[in-house]
Amino acid sequence: MKYIVTLFLIVPFLSFAEIYKWTDQQGKVHFGDSPENKGNAEIVTVEVNSYKNVTYENADIYQGTESPRVTMYATSWCGYCKKARRYFNKRGISYLEYDIEKDEVAKRMYDLLGGKGVPVILVGKKRMNGFSVAGFERIYR
Repeated sequence: MKYIVTLFLIVPFLSFAEIYKWTDQQGKVHFGDSPENKGNAEIVTVEVNSYKNVTYENADIYQGTESPRVTMYATSWCGYCKKARRYFNKRGISYLEYDIEKDEVAKRMYDLLGGKGVPVILVGKKRMNGFSVAGFERIYR
């Protein structure tokens, strides 16, 4: 019992580990939680930029069509983007996807839309920040 209590006291502190970036003598860049020399390493701040809650906006100025054309600004690593892709593919919903990390033009469009997280989904003149099945069905009708 004593060990279980100790474990519960220590485990939360493990999640606060820092990530370091350093370059070795051969010029190779490394990332990890224990650099060879902390003096030559910099702390990396990791930001997850994914919507936790779904929000809706009128997208009048973004697309000039009333058709239910679906456009998604996304990234490859985003869990909500993956969920949206699976949903679209399972339902046979055609969509255009732009990866804002791999396509400079898509990133500029995303910035013009005022994107703060991914995915940003446009359906005609309706906009959805984030993804949920119920939320998407609400704007796709």
